[in-house]
Amino acid sequence: MSESGSVLASLLPLVVLFGIFYFLIIRPQQKQAKQLKEMIESLKKGDKFVTNGGLICEVLKPEEDFIKAKLNEDTIVKIDRSFISRKIEEQAS
Repeated sequence: MSESGSVLASLLPLVVLFGIFYFLIIRPQQKQAKQLKEMIESLKKGDKFVTNGGLICEVLKPEEDFIKAKLNEDTIVKIDRSFISRKIEEQAS
C-alpha cells in the first residue's frame, strides 16, 4: 500500500508540471494558430496583408493554395498562404 502511495506522490509533480506547461504554452499557441488560419481563409480581394518577409501586399485573387497579390502597380506575385503573417486593418479617418 505504501508503494502505490509513493509512486503517486512521485508522479504528482510531473502531472502538475505538464498541466502548467499545457495551459501556459501549448494551448495559447494552438489558439493563435487557429486565429491565423481563420484570418488567412477570410482574405478577399482588396485586403492588405504582411508576409513573413515584411512585404506589404494587396490581395487580387485568393486561390486554393496561393494568393495572387499586388506589391505595387506593376508587380503581381503568387504567395503561398503559409507565408502570410498578419492582415492590415484599414483605419477609418
